[in-house]
Amino acid sequence: MMIGLVYGALFFWPVVPSKPNVGDLPAYKIKIKPQSGLASISQQLQEQGISTPSIPFQIAARALFVASKLKPGTYLLPNNASLGAILLQFSRGDRVKESIAIIPGMTIWQLRNLIDSHPALIHQTKGMSANELMQTLNLNYPGLEGIFLPDTYIFDPDEPDISIYRQASQAMQKQLSQTWPQKESRSPLKTPYELLILASIVEKETGRSSDRGLIAAVFTNRLNKGMMLQTDPTVIYGIGSKFDGDLRKADLRRDSAYNTYMRKGLPPTPIAMPSKDSIQAAAHPALSNALFFVAKGDGSSHFSQSLNEHEAAVDKYQRKSKATSH
Repeated sequence: MMIGLVYGALFFWPVVPSKPNVGDLPAYKIKIKPQSGLASISQQLQEQGISTPSIPFQIAARALFVASKLKPGTYLLPNNASLGAILLQFSRGDRVKESIAIIPGMTIWQLRNLIDSHPALIHQTKGMSANELMQTLNLNYPGLEGIFLPDTYIFDPDEPDISIYRQASQAMQKQLSQTWPQKESRSPLKTPYELLILASIVEKETGRSSDRGLIAAVFTNRLNKGMMLQTDPTVIYGIGSKFDGDLRKADLRRDSAYNTYMRKGLPPTPIAMPSKDSIQAAAHPALSNALFFVAKGDGSSHFSQSLNEHEAAVDKYQRKSKATSH
């Protein structure tokens, strides 16, 4: 009976913030380090301004059978929480979570800036070269562009930023390994990396998702016929940070590895992070003989099989909306 009363008292033991003004907040953050024992967790709580005497803390944890179940991480604790309630929260791993979103079409420069500036990450990779980051991730690609799958990634506060790169690169490798064996037999693509390159072009060229398969078909048909891809986004990618938003005729005549107006075939690397939908479209293009498309000005495109039809569409839609033709 007495033991039960003691355990009951410990469960409802009030946890009182000892830092000034903390008691006025509805909740407060506490961080528990990885591989911490009971005594260490109690000490960490005290150091962060929470009044938790070590002996009652350890007794209560054992009484609730959670002594070996307390999980590290950042927790948001209610200001009026009891010792028992906090211990159960620690054992459930009911932690604060952060997120970061990789947007389809984002370039590696944009992604690195996004990760470098996220306040909840530990920035271990900031300043790393592309090769250093590639080696850290144990990857072997011509570059970092395109190899991280767009998605929203959830993580614990103060997690190393390399974990985001690792999650996103592993997700992309999984996506490619699932999609590549199922690609259409008429596809001219020779490797999963070429699939990634084509998917990145489809991503940057797609204004309306319903056109994605047809855009993939145009580039697939051009590759199969040995035609130049003649796609503006690759030229813009080759210009890089110097691009001022206005693609000029001189840019199309300036040779570079990414100028698909002057060189046949795919560019040497992806030009952005393609979505799952663009990867699927590149592997399974629509059944179409279209070789050309022009933006109509409303997000959609007009597709043509012949040059004459295409030129008529360019006259119609460019004069109307000053769209870019391909």
